[in-house]
Amino acid sequence: MTFEQKAMAVRMVSSINEIRLVAAVMSRVLVGVAVVGGALSGWAADEPDRHRPNIVFILADDQGQHQLGCYGAEFYETPHIDRLAAEGMKFTDAYAACPVCSPTRASIMTGKYPARLHLTDYIPGSDAAAKDQKLQLPDWRKHLPQEEVTIAEVLKSVGYVTGHFGKWHLNHDKKYAPGRPGDPGSQGFDDVLTTEKPGAGPPSPYEDDAHHVREITEHALAFIETHRDRPFFCYLPHNSIHQPIAEREELIARYRSKPGSDRADHNPTVAAMAETLDAGVGRVLDKLDALGLSENTLVIYFSDNGCMWGPDVLKPLRGGKADLYEGGIRVPLLVRWPGVVAPGSMCDTPVTSIDFFPTLLECIGQKTSDSDVDGMSLLPLLRQEGTLKRDAIYWHYPHYHSLGVAPSGAIRKGRYKLIEWFEKSIDGVETPGAFELFDLASDPSEQRDLVHQRPDLARQLAHDLAEWRGHVKAQDMARNPGVRTVGGF
Repeated sequence: MTFEQKAMAVRMVSSINEIRLVAAVMSRVLVGVAVVGGALSGWAADEPDRHRPNIVFILADDQGQHQLGCYGAEFYETPHIDRLAAEGMKFTDAYAACPVCSPTRASIMTGKYPARLHLTDYIPGSDAAAKDQKLQLPDWRKHLPQEEVTIAEVLKSVGYVTGHFGKWHLNHDKKYAPGRPGDPGSQGFDDVLTTEKPGAGPPSPYEDDAHHVREITEHALAFIETHRDRPFFCYLPHNSIHQPIAEREELIARYRSKPGSDRADHNPTVAAMAETLDAGVGRVLDKLDALGLSENTLVIYFSDNGCMWGPDVLKPLRGGKADLYEGGIRVPLLVRWPGVVAPGSMCDTPVTSIDFFPTLLECIGQKTSDSDVDGMSLLPLLRQEGTLKRDAIYWHYPHYHSLGVAPSGAIRKGRYKLIEWFEKSIDGVETPGAFELFDLASDPSEQRDLVHQRPDLARQLAHDLAEWRGHVKAQDMARNPGVRTVGGF
């Protein structure tokens, strides 16, 4: 579906009949119409805007839980982000849908697993990382398809003004222009600023703003100020704390002088970057306060994957970015919504980034059917009124990453997590080390592989993981005929 078709459909929404008409029109021209139809058909058009919460979604880049004070960090200073935890809910077992950025961002926008979207690596990926490897990369999709319905489009269709300020990373080539297919503006965002990491695009207009934190924040503040009298969705996907690591020297020096700065898991430059990011979050929260909007604004803080600063950095979690060990996928999640979410509350239910789409819809009075999206609404958890009736969470990463991580998949079911290494389980023929099984309740650091102690459980989880891949039509990896191997593969 073209941007013009989407825009025409959205403009038609002004009454119940028109909403139904949009759903009917889209049913003929839009793949995945069940999402939009379900999202729009139940909305009461005459409900006062004041009952619809504003939504501010802040997405950090490559930030682990260990880099936030509210998750126990003592070296890193994040008082404004910690404020969200004190005034809202902290999730201990929140997961990114992928251990790298673009697939997680796509999951946030659509509520679908990256495996279903066939968008399973960072865009454009690295074919060089797979050269001369045992498995061939699938012909994966290097953009978010235009026909996919985003959360911004659904919110816009029911009266929200939508703003995107920061990193998009979901179109073909990461070049952005207003109205260009694949850009945020063609996927439901009214007001758009796109930024990239240092050296990859235009620099920030502000001095000492290498990762565009101030630029992103300034645009967000202006957006909130301008649209203070109507419901808004303000999406702030930051470039920080992604590499290259760079920050003001005087701020770095302050952390170099702190006790513990010589520890592997304490990086003074990253700490300085985290402080700058935290300050930007604080300015957004202060703006909501100043405008009297905090009480009716849902604020979400999340990260797209774990950080990449070395194997010891995320302790006690194992691994890091590109890994399906906990360090690569378990991330911070904080949610503040006064009057709904109890201050200082905590949730240890496993949740994931595919859950944001149905959560935001239910927060504005909408629901999706099971066929619309893969995620589940977190509203019962936020209200502390129920649990999620979900059997498991899944991951599929059929790629070789330049950090040295091999292709893998994973399933978490209850307290147990199974990782499958595709090189060692190709064609259903297992070689040693094909699977690893961990009890995350007693071993969150994933140091004790239970495959040989619990073989029946490992087999069942492996079966469930394979069955899920078939259900979402995940792309498999085939043997590379040009690579000779020995030792059973």
